[in-house]
Amino acid sequence: MRPPVGIPKLSKRSRIMLIIGAVLLAVIVAASRLLGTYVNWLWFGEVGFSTVFNTVLFTQIGLFVVMGLIVAGLLMLNLAIAYRARPVFVPVSGPDDPVSKYRSAIIQRLRLVGFAIPVVAFIAAGVAASSDWQIVQTFFNGERFGVTDPEFGIDIGFYAFGLPFYTWLISWGFVIVAASFVGALVTHYIFGGIRLAGRGGQLSAPARIQLAVLAGLFVLLYAASYFFDRYELLFSNRNSNFFGATYTDLHAVLPAKLILSIIAIFCAFAFFAAAFLRDLKIPAIATVLLVLSSLLVGAAWPALLEQFSVRPNAIQKESQSIERAIGATRDAYGLTPDKVTFTDYPGRSESTPQEIRTNSNNQGTISNVRLLDPNVLARTFTQQQQRKNFYGFGDKLDVDRYMVNGQLRDYIVAAREIDPKNLAENQQNWINRHLVYTHGNGFVAAPANTVNSALQDTSGQGGYPVYTVSDTSGQGDIKVDQPRIYYGELATDYAIVGGQDNGKDREYDSDTAAYRYTGAGGVSLGNLFNRLVFSAAYGERNILFSGSIGNESKILYNRDPKTRVKMTAPWLTLDSDPYPAVIDGKVKWIVDGYTTLENYPYAHRTQLSQATQTSQGVRQPAQQFSYIRNSVKATVDAYDGSVTLFAIDEKDPVLKTWSKVFPGTVKPSSEIPMSLREHFRYPEDLFKVQRELLAKYHVNRPDVFYSQNEFWDVPDDPTDEQQPNVQQPQPQQPGAPTPQSTQGGKLPPYYVIAQAPGQTKPTFQITSALTGLRREFLSAWVSASSDPADYGKMTVLQLPTTTQTMGPGQMQNQFFSASKVTEARTLFQNPNANAVNGNLLTLPVAGGLLYVEPIYIQRKDPNAFPQLARVLVGFGGRVGFSETLAGALEEVFGRGAGEGTTPPNPGGGATPPENPGGGGTPPPNPGGQQITAEQAKAIQDIGAAINRLRTATQSGDFAAIGQAQKDLEDATKRFNQK
Repeated sequence: MRPPVGIPKLSKRSRIMLIIGAVLLAVIVAASRLLGTYVNWLWFGEVGFSTVFNTVLFTQIGLFVVMGLIVAGLLMLNLAIAYRARPVFVPVSGPDDPVSKYRSAIIQRLRLVGFAIPVVAFIAAGVAASSDWQIVQTFFNGERFGVTDPEFGIDIGFYAFGLPFYTWLISWGFVIVAASFVGALVTHYIFGGIRLAGRGGQLSAPARIQLAVLAGLFVLLYAASYFFDRYELLFSNRNSNFFGATYTDLHAVLPAKLILSIIAIFCAFAFFAAAFLRDLKIPAIATVLLVLSSLLVGAAWPALLEQFSVRPNAIQKESQSIERAIGATRDAYGLTPDKVTFTDYPGRSESTPQEIRTNSNNQGTISNVRLLDPNVLARTFTQQQQRKNFYGFGDKLDVDRYMVNGQLRDYIVAAREIDPKNLAENQQNWINRHLVYTHGNGFVAAPANTVNSALQDTSGQGGYPVYTVSDTSGQGDIKVDQPRIYYGELATDYAIVGGQDNGKDREYDSDTAAYRYTGAGGVSLGNLFNRLVFSAAYGERNILFSGSIGNESKILYNRDPKTRVKMTAPWLTLDSDPYPAVIDGKVKWIVDGYTTLENYPYAHRTQLSQATQTSQGVRQPAQQFSYIRNSVKATVDAYDGSVTLFAIDEKDPVLKTWSKVFPGTVKPSSEIPMSLREHFRYPEDLFKVQRELLAKYHVNRPDVFYSQNEFWDVPDDPTDEQQPNVQQPQPQQPGAPTPQSTQGGKLPPYYVIAQAPGQTKPTFQITSALTGLRREFLSAWVSASSDPADYGKMTVLQLPTTTQTMGPGQMQNQFFSASKVTEARTLFQNPNANAVNGNLLTLPVAGGLLYVEPIYIQRKDPNAFPQLARVLVGFGGRVGFSETLAGALEEVFGRGAGEGTTPPNPGGGATPPENPGGGGTPPPNPGGQQITAEQAKAIQDIGAAINRLRTATQSGDFAAIGQAQKDLEDATKRFNQK
């Protein structure tokens, strides 16, 4: 193929059209970026965080310009030097010489080529550098930790803020030198400074000087890189048992890095010398020396030391490193002795019913046992409290505590939000989606330790939450001054509020009244320019032309609480579970924020998604870190969207650093009102991370840590079933025990009100059981307090290794091996209904561990929802199974043991869907339909058959067992007939 003679000539018209096209493309791209920037600027102004927007924007612009100019300028300088140093006369090898053709083409467009390449480099470098604004800001505002690393004695702040910046500079140095070298090399080749013709080719003196200097600079950067690599050894993962510098790293790799750095400096000077000497053997020899040194000193020697010295004596050799790793991990994750208390706990007890009933510590836990599972009852809340199809609740409800009538109780709580996805097909128009259905309505709560009434065998009317609802139609026990929810987890689309339609309010509030938003949230649409901007931003012309949008109208966007907090504090890692709380009569979303560091010397490196994954799924990204603090609590007002950040760990150096970057954005801890503190929860994701680490780093001795024989495990969730799809029922043999989890999800931690050993009163805390490594027996119980008086204090009850206490999986097996449980599941688990396991709670009671698991029933129907059917209790190898917690406790401990529990139906029953203010009767069965007289008779026959089956089983009368099973099957079929 013949090379081109030159760049084809373009007609004047073609050049004009190309210029116009390029200008239009640039304008479109710029306008799109400017449009998004302006929309964000308006939003930050609305929430009062313009400082964050301006700081980030100007830092990014500064990095874009500075790094772009440096890269483009040095590249352009080297191109110019190479061009100006070209030989005056360049021999041409022949008429088909390809280099000469390209040389002629470039000369014809010299200015275009000379400026186009640096401009492309400027844009590429600027865009890449602008994304690293956090590294630059933390370097210039970094705080000291007051703690030094055990190897170099340098403050941890250097590793947190200094080292990332220096390595960032070195990496850009490599980019700049490499780009300049390639540019100069190509230029010299094209213009004759480098010729491949002849034996060995020819290299002009200017080309030799320029390329040798650039190569020397590149090697000099390697010397700097080797020097800083020494500090990064403290983040090593060479040994799979711990993180940090190992014996091999300290005694082989560390000196090797220093040696290689020195050798690289000599190699760099060899290249500089080659710039003035015609002999290139010196830099060639230096390069070979550097390569051989890196292989022998940097790779071979550490491998030999590891293989023949360290591995045969690993416990002795790695003892110091393991000790450092234990201490650093505890410091980095907040697991120091001032925050974690270890207590020996017997794990078994022979307490009498009277002791259970009279001991205040036991009753502080038993009276508050949570029976409602927030992960199961979302559908129940939706069916009974949704009210309208366009309202909704999250897939996972939340747990919080409230003082009602002088008693602290934990509640299942939820905000009744607007859910645009639930709009019917005939409601799916732009006006309805954005101007009419703009907000939710109400705060819904239910005491977590009770239901409206017990679900008896002969009735389907019990087992439902006892709701207290505060909305526009009435106030429940938890008073809310402004129950309208404009900002929430389900409100993913924008809303336009404050407008009127022919003088009438447009926003739906109830079937008989409309509403007009009066809050401070939102960006004004009162001027034509803003309407034009948002019309373009959302690609919606109705924003521009709708007559319902007036001077008082506002647009609400970015309405999800996590999104709002993440935008106002981009330096935070957020907890996956925001929750609503009523604070001084206002509904506020509380969001936990974490400050993290990727590299903390010797500390364990955690992947957030793996550490927080449970049977409930994964809700966090695959982010890695080795330091974490819950330093910030954020609130988002559900009505006006205002965002407030509060510092709760003001000693955290990372928080101090970011507070200097964005001054005034985080309020001090002293400004947190007690009414808000009383609803702070110890964050779930942080607790998951810490319990994973406690399973290993509770060990103090390096030799025991290395052998791992005292490690713990977070057990799998034994209640995590492969639930049948309600729309596609999967048959199961009647009476068969619940299958064990096939998903392998870890046991989630649970929020409860309990009184652990050493506590003087019941407190709201998050708890989890821990088993032995690859074992099912219980090894420890850990909890973290959410009480304002001792918030964040962790208690670890360690069980003796000489005894064996049942773990969650073993207790679940015992539950569903008991004959009375298996028989009862025949009623619940049938072709038309499912039994659903609730959360398996592990609670310290009377020196032992009390297991409590609610069992729900749900019809296999798309509109069905769960109701509490039975309660399972396990303690000391005994199993209780009853319609109530009190009954189950008495089966385990004896008569009177359940007297301290909260009885069902304490206040008049569950709230029906259309009567949120008072009492009433919930739907009588899980499908929400009235039962017929025939079904009622069938229910009675089912109960009678179960009693006969139980009696026959105890007496061993096989004929009676067969007849009872036949009667039970017949009655079940009659009940399921429609």
